[in-house]
Amino acid sequence: MSTAVTERSEVELVRCLDEEGVVVPGAALPSISDDRLIELYSTMRLMRAIDLRLEGLQRMGRIGFFGSARGQEASVIGSGAALEKDDWVFPALRENALLLLRGWPLSRYFAHMFGNQLDPTRGRMQPMHFSAREVNVVSWSSCIANQLPQAVGAAWAMKHKRRPTVAMGYIGDGGTSEPDFAVALNNAAVWKAPCVVVIQNNQWAISVPLAKQCVAPSLAIKAQAFGLPGVRVDGNDLLAVYRETKAAVDRARRGEGPTLLELVTFRMGGHSSADDPSRYRHADEVATWAARCPLKRLRAWLESTGRWSEEKEQALAERQRQAISEAVKEAEKAPLPPPTDLVEDVYAAPPPALLRQKAALEAELADGWKPGGKAASGH
Repeated sequence: MSTAVTERSEVELVRCLDEEGVVVPGAALPSISDDRLIELYSTMRLMRAIDLRLEGLQRMGRIGFFGSARGQEASVIGSGAALEKDDWVFPALRENALLLLRGWPLSRYFAHMFGNQLDPTRGRMQPMHFSAREVNVVSWSSCIANQLPQAVGAAWAMKHKRRPTVAMGYIGDGGTSEPDFAVALNNAAVWKAPCVVVIQNNQWAISVPLAKQCVAPSLAIKAQAFGLPGVRVDGNDLLAVYRETKAAVDRARRGEGPTLLELVTFRMGGHSSADDPSRYRHADEVATWAARCPLKRLRAWLESTGRWSEEKEQALAERQRQAISEAVKEAEKAPLPPPTDLVEDVYAAPPPALLRQKAALEAELADGWKPGGKAASGH
């Protein structure tokens, strides 16, 4: 079993709730309304339900790929909830539920996974590479960590234009070994860019545990080398994640510069649907983290304070089941993008060479050619 990060860190782990959902003595709870708390819990639960549905769709061959975020719901939703509507999100692989939290339709979420015309990227991006301008979420590109310099650049532009907005960039623990991580933190600190860098430390960079890629006592402590605050948070505690992220976002919005947050959590599933985690990690490690489930922890606290009940839980489960089923049906009915769509969104005014290629493709299609096969006329 890999050594737990909490046993080798010199940076305090911030918590509000313990693993049983009980308030930690002396913990200051965040200021957040009951309605917002229920919304965040509901979105965490929806995130888990979508994850399970995507797993089934992938196993049936109806989608090609997906990346699980099971076990990381509090890290994703708690951090994203601290942003305002006009702030920008630069995600990595496992933060896609933030689109839903920010108001994106569930049917379009699934349409992206099917890669059809209901998807804003019209099937051009690999699944899980969401992009939604209307909710200020920028697609990542699988080039590990390059979203961080982009987030810092966007934040600098916001500052230059005197806009009171913040950019949040996400990265996994494995991505902190990439040069772009250091570039982003250095530039953010030098420019005092209004941004927050969030590390989802889920203990594994595909098959490499954190202990084999980094000997620093924590990931948050790396902020000190760049001259910015580094905060280490229990990533399975939504209240602590929200409180510390809100403080970092507010700090950035006041013009006081960036913050590095390390959210300590765990990836319960594989790195992706093509990965078998049982080949490189022990079942007892998974069981230990399963007992720290962020959904169970928040639900226990909500129930203990009279905000939630088993009856409400069952009603929510049924509503979400129906919503997901309806969204899948609506998304799967949408047609695939036509082949001539390839030249769209490339140039504002397509150059002559591209227009000639489009005309040639249209002629082929009119003559009976079909994508993926021979022409209907036999030539």
